Amino acid sequence: MPKMKTSSSAAKRFTKTGTGKLKRMKAGKQHILTKKTTKLKRNLRKATITNHASEGNMKKILPYL
Repeated sequence: MPKMKTSSSAAKRFTKTGTGKLKRMKAGKQHILTKKTTKLKRNLRKATITNHASEGNMKKILPYL
């Protein structure tokens, strides 16, 4: 059985926490920031846990993470 390939783009975006959950940064903080409120931009700085529904897909593309 050959080794499974990791999606390198996903490996750059996700990290595994100590409990095994996947941590990611929130989207929407790159451009067009003038119309977004300060509170929204502040909340976009924080990391969050990946959705439970997409965990199965993440395990397929990140087999060794």
